[in-house]
Amino acid sequence: MHYRTLGRTGIKVSPYALGAMMFGAVGNPDHDDSIKIIHRALDAGINFIDTADMYSHGESEGIVGKALKGRRDDVVLATKARFPVDFDPSGATPSVPNRSGASRRWLIRALDDSLRRLGTDYVDLYQIHQPDPDTDIEETLSALTDLVRAGKVRAVGTSSLPASDIVHAHWVAERRGLVRPRTEQPPYSILNRGIEREVLPVVQQYGMGTLVWSPLAGGLLTGRYRRYQPNATHRSQFGFRHLTDERRLDAVEELIPLAEDAGMPLTHLAMAFAIAHPGVTSAIIGPRTMEQLDGLLAGVDVTLTDEILDRIDEIVPPGTDIGTLDMAYDPPAIQHARLRRRPVDERAAA
Repeated sequence: MHYRTLGRTGIKVSPYALGAMMFGAVGNPDHDDSIKIIHRALDAGINFIDTADMYSHGESEGIVGKALKGRRDDVVLATKARFPVDFDPSGATPSVPNRSGASRRWLIRALDDSLRRLGTDYVDLYQIHQPDPDTDIEETLSALTDLVRAGKVRAVGTSSLPASDIVHAHWVAERRGLVRPRTEQPPYSILNRGIEREVLPVVQQYGMGTLVWSPLAGGLLTGRYRRYQPNATHRSQFGFRHLTDERRLDAVEELIPLAEDAGMPLTHLAMAFAIAHPGVTSAIIGPRTMEQLDGLLAGVDVTLTDEILDRIDEIVPPGTDIGTLDMAYDPPAIQHARLRRRPVDERAAA
């Protein structure tokens, strides 16, 4: 395993990071099996684990904590906060006020709860899971600064932050003497290359590390989802629309023969692409089974030639997103039409 420096933190991390979202009720409910998967990843040289308090309502952090007993000092441990721990994506269960977001009130409480579940007194990287438009970034950075000074956090980061918000966060941090974001965690894959336009250049400019999620495009780049084949795998049972997007499926049909001609599985092509960009530090893998982990680990040394990368550029042009991931962040102005339209009476008066 060849290690990379996480931005300018001086922390050395593996190019594959083990994502723990699938450990727990949402993915693999067998704690012993999940712990074995974590240990297998560590034994293979992965030293970077990423989780979040909301994954399986805190269960993921608990599993990671049990797996790291006796091995904590050798692991770069990252977690995230922003959503309520009992987050219900369907919206059927309303969240309790002030038990989510990026306010000082919540972040301090959320971190203490995460540390308890993880069985440690600090995390190496504490990330804001998504932007919180209700909280001033100065409030968030001030709270994170205090957590760093208290020794509970080594570095702080963001996730799914637009490039303009990254710049603003650094501007506020510099003016107020606050800790600045050292990492960003955006989605990135062959099918979702939008961050190449602004996000990656900005994080490179600020010397940030980049931990990309969904390098397999939410499962599409595993090769299990084909243009004319029905599918009933674990992810498809959740009704993800990106798995049936015809534009994305058409691109997959072009990528599969490219991988075959290169003599590698599609997953290896996808992972090698994700970590080939100079602005990317690590790509998160999210295995649910030991078989999935071993399959991904087999491609850790794969390097793509310029010829293959040029062919990928022809299929999905640089800086282009083919469709969107269901889990991707949309800013409020995209989610709510009222923020893009003047009131009717104002329009009529104009």
